[in-house]
Amino acid sequence: MSAMIGYTTRLAAAAMLLALTACTSTTDIASVEEPAPVPMTGQTNDPAPGFENVKGGSEEDFILNVGRRIYFTQDSAALDSVAKATLDNQAAWLVNNPGWLLKLQGFADDSGSASQMEVLSQKRADAAMAYLTSRGVDAGRMWAKGYGKDREVRDCEDRSCKVQNRRVVSNLRTQRDAP
Repeated sequence: MSAMIGYTTRLAAAAMLLALTACTSTTDIASVEEPAPVPMTGQTNDPAPGFENVKGGSEEDFILNVGRRIYFTQDSAALDSVAKATLDNQAAWLVNNPGWLLKLQGFADDSGSASQMEVLSQKRADAAMAYLTSRGVDAGRMWAKGYGKDREVRDCEDRSCKVQNRRVVSNLRTQRDAP
């Protein structure tokens, strides 16, 4: 009896395999073309897999290819060379894409009271805006807002963690935020 069940099971499996094979033709498979993958050269500026088709001038282009965050040392609104390099890239992109507006959001996670951190975060956002203006971006396309300790990336005590909260984030907009 068990031999008969094993034979029946194998026969059913073979019949299903034949039925599936009959439903597929090689011409159907051959006519479906997948887009050719972008060749990877091993260079730093290779497109990220899955992002090869990001449209230039889009918000995704800005985020992926330009960068939207700059960071600060503790209790400072001074722009270092890394921040300036990112802002230089942002300025060039914004000059080439004049349809976008820019909201600069400043944040702080430093020593001091909440009101001191709000002032510091505003100074950081203002410093980024002034730098972008000096690089040819029309000041009328930008506005800066300091949020103090609100909207922390991480709530932590470790220095390497806290630096993530000492930032300005450049956010593209198509219109100004409501006051």
